[in-house]
Amino acid sequence: MRVRIMMRVVVGVVAAGAALGLVAYAQEKPAAILKSTVFDWNSWPVRNTDVGQSRQVVRQPTLTLDELEMHVTTLNAGLASHPPHKHANEELLILKEGTLEALVDGQWKKVGPGSIVFQASNSCHGVRNIGTTPATYHIVNWSSPGKLKTNGPAVSCTP
Repeated sequence: MRVRIMMRVVVGVVAAGAALGLVAYAQEKPAAILKSTVFDWNSWPVRNTDVGQSRQVVRQPTLTLDELEMHVTTLNAGLASHPPHKHANEELLILKEGTLEALVDGQWKKVGPGSIVFQASNSCHGVRNIGTTPATYHIVNWSSPGKLKTNGPAVSCTP
């Protein structure tokens, strides 16, 4: 009887250990490397936000980056996407339509359709829609090798 109970305990402990090991492996398993692809506008789910809409395109490592993150924001007239902030990763804003002001190197600059804004690492930046119609823009963020683990969250800043 004791042997049977002991065997059940041993089997239970081994099974629990194996399950925990699999969970740890699954959590540490790196995301698949992004291969060449096409991102179709019509396939991106639209998420309504307090300031307009957002479409997440991709958040994935590439062969040369720890992470490539792209999304599209539609910002309603008269609103800011969020307060000015800074982070270690660099980013591009590509304005599709509308009129924005972008905080660049401590100054608010007017940005029209087709314009591109580059934000360097740890520069205080933000955008606000100064037009009378929604503004839609693409964001391309990247984390250089070794930086993703040390980037930390975005932090508020004052221009």
